[in-house]
Amino acid sequence: MLWLFTDAVRLPDPRGAVARLPRGLCGVVLRHDGVPGRAALGRALARLCRARRAMLVVAGDWRLAAALGAGVHLRAGRRPAGMARGCAGVTSSAHGVAELVAARRAGARLAFLSPAFSTASHPGGVALGPLRWAAAAGRAGVAVAALGGIEGGTVRRLPRAACAGVGAIGALA
Repeated sequence: MLWLFTDAVRLPDPRGAVARLPRGLCGVVLRHDGVPGRAALGRALARLCRARRAMLVVAGDWRLAAALGAGVHLRAGRRPAGMARGCAGVTSSAHGVAELVAARRAGARLAFLSPAFSTASHPGGVALGPLRWAAAAGRAGVAVAALGGIEGGTVRRLPRAACAGVGAIGALA
């Protein structure tokens, strides 16, 4: 499955990118944290996602997610205060095995393990690379998608058996 991550700096208005996503084969993670108008953007993205049969998850705000009829994206497997157990459509970020385990324990159905490769989102950050990414994903106990530096050339380096999907910003903008 293909996931678009919104980014207030690199992709200020993600509506065009969402409109170009393949129908029924993708999802959107609404981040845009602290941006005025986040709820309005969320409503617009929810309409687009319904029209494209795409899943929408909202990062860190289960109340906005509930208002939009969307899932919730956890940060490092941490459930926001007040979020009920058993919510549908829970995803999580993860940056190593410990956070993958936390995501599984928090009820995430999918964890985005990053950075798989060097990425503009974290210049100078240490990428996992395909071997370390696969080793961590194999120990997760939850479906794992790759995030970070995902583009045509890098995605082919990931092991298909361990990779439940990919997430990107720039490659889908």
